[in-house]
Amino acid sequence: MEITRFPFLNQEEDYSHLLDLLPEMESRSTFINNNNSSNNNNNNNNNLKKRRRSDDVLNKSAAWSDILTSLILLDEEEKREQQQYSIHSHQDKLLVDDNHKRKEQAMNDYFHQLQDHYTDLDVMDQLRTNKRSRRTASAVATVAASASASASASEDASADNPTTAGGSAQHRRLWVKDRSKDWWDERNHPDFPEEEFWRDFRMSKATFEMICEELESTVMKKNTMLRDAIPVRQRVAVCVWRLATGEPLRVVSKRFGLGISTCHKLVLEVCSAIKTVLMPKFLQWPDELKMKQIKEEFQGISGIPNVGGSMYTTHIPIIAPKISVASYFNKRHTERNQKTSYSITVQGVVDTKGVFTDVCIGWPGSMPDDQVLERSALFQRADRGLLKDVWIVGNSGYPLMDWVMVPYTQKNLTWTQHAFNEKIGDIQAVAKDAFARLKGRWACLQKRTEVKLQDLPVVLGACCVLHNICEMRNQVMDPQLKFDLFDDEMIPDNSVRSMASAQARDHIAHNLLHHGLAGTSFLH
Repeated sequence: MEITRFPFLNQEEDYSHLLDLLPEMESRSTFINNNNSSNNNNNNNNNLKKRRRSDDVLNKSAAWSDILTSLILLDEEEKREQQQYSIHSHQDKLLVDDNHKRKEQAMNDYFHQLQDHYTDLDVMDQLRTNKRSRRTASAVATVAASASASASASEDASADNPTTAGGSAQHRRLWVKDRSKDWWDERNHPDFPEEEFWRDFRMSKATFEMICEELESTVMKKNTMLRDAIPVRQRVAVCVWRLATGEPLRVVSKRFGLGISTCHKLVLEVCSAIKTVLMPKFLQWPDELKMKQIKEEFQGISGIPNVGGSMYTTHIPIIAPKISVASYFNKRHTERNQKTSYSITVQGVVDTKGVFTDVCIGWPGSMPDDQVLERSALFQRADRGLLKDVWIVGNSGYPLMDWVMVPYTQKNLTWTQHAFNEKIGDIQAVAKDAFARLKGRWACLQKRTEVKLQDLPVVLGACCVLHNICEMRNQVMDPQLKFDLFDDEMIPDNSVRSMASAQARDHIAHNLLHHGLAGTSFLH
């Protein structure tokens, strides 16, 4: 087989034109490479932008996801806190209720214990009285026997000497100690000046005569073979003068020419008669017609409708009792007077004239006003539904209830609330002035007395009745006898016990301001 050579490998042919094409091919390849590289760069830039945009989208979605997660966590945390707050609030409420029940039970136990103690004291006093009665009876029998013997002897002697008859009648004078009664005889005289009588007994002669006539059938005693009975006027005068001046019994004894124990006994007897005979006539809750009149008068004073009374609680100083001393300890008066003070409370409701329509007397001085109210007959009357459509206005020491209206006590009051409090203050001033006149007229309420604790409520009740009699008969008190009250107001733990009453209070306050009846002194 023959092998021939390729024609282009023939060295004899001219290949120079191919060499001329090489530069052109190189330039074209360079251009193509440059175009390819630029295209690659553009593609890379586009891809980078796409990746950045995708990264931005991912970052934004991650941020929104974090925000939503945070909101969900905050909401769950808020729910947990709300649940914990509800649990703690419920626990606190249960704790407060439990403490209130325990305090109430303790006070009830104490009250029953106090009643038992007083019952024992009454039994002991009765035993002592019976013993004294037996001794007196035996002494009377002895005297009667000696008197009969002496009478027989005198009869025998009179047969011989008639001039000695009747001498035995003077034996009765041996049993009575002679004391001067000039002071009382002077005031008991019809010509004694009215002004001086008023200054001594805090009332006119006519009022004193009326009281004696009302009590005559109750306090009058019969004469005995040993002595003449003390007249009714003198009995009443001993009690009234003792209450009016607060003088100790030894001074009363010298003024009226009676024994100290007799004066003490007369004071208690007359006070008990005042409570039994005069209290139902001169200190009673108003009937429907009288209540309507009181409401109209209070509305004329304050602009607040349906106000049936103004309520206040004061403290009466006492000697430290022998039992339950801590219950009668008065911390506020101790701090003010810089000496240990004990007291009992007197809660009273008055009408527009300062006349008492309800009183609650005798609870220990350590009890706040709201607890005294809860144990009063007034509270029981309200529970029976007898105080519908009636507001009893009290100070901030009482709670707001369905029938008790009190001022706003929170901080940062509005103008409407300030104006309402001013009108409540006008109503409260009626009760406070009445108590100031009560203590000013009957000075025994201003200082510790010698009366036993178990007898003190009767004495205080008699003072309230006599106060009403003087107020009803327009017995104007001497301005020099004015007494400044000191009774701090303690805001109760649960100051709002009726939401309906809270809404009613807001409505009344709004109406007062809207109708131009609210006061404006708080603006000055």
